[in-house]
Amino acid sequence: MNSNDIAPCGIDCINCEVYEPNNRRDVWQMFAERFGVTAEEIACKGCRIQGGCSIHKDCETLECVKAKKIDFCGDCSEFPCRKLMPLAANAERVPDNLKVYNICRIKQIGADEFLKESAKNREYYFKGKFKIGAGPQL
Repeated sequence: MNSNDIAPCGIDCINCEVYEPNNRRDVWQMFAERFGVTAEEIACKGCRIQGGCSIHKDCETLECVKAKKIDFCGDCSEFPCRKLMPLAANAERVPDNLKVYNICRIKQIGADEFLKESAKNREYYFKGKFKIGAGPQL
């Protein structure tokens, strides 16, 4: 595992169903049918390696990070910006709302340690119940 396994915005690629090493051909095929491409075109090597996510083309955040010559959005003097603002839309099925939390954790403990905990963070996000003052509980 290395920082190529994390998108500059904080999305943990290693836990994504379209990430090529996860070998989720069933998911690749589902997206391939939706977008009219082959399953192999959906399999993602990570935005840092292939220049963007295979599903989310033309990522403004990736271009911004490249232009500023930084590794993560959290390294930016404008962090957090509107590109990372969480939205309610699709929050129950896509982890976009984790981005700012993930970036803060990366700044706090480093990319390698973050990758060790990222799968558990997604479990809390998707399966946890919110408790006021305590955050998610499993």
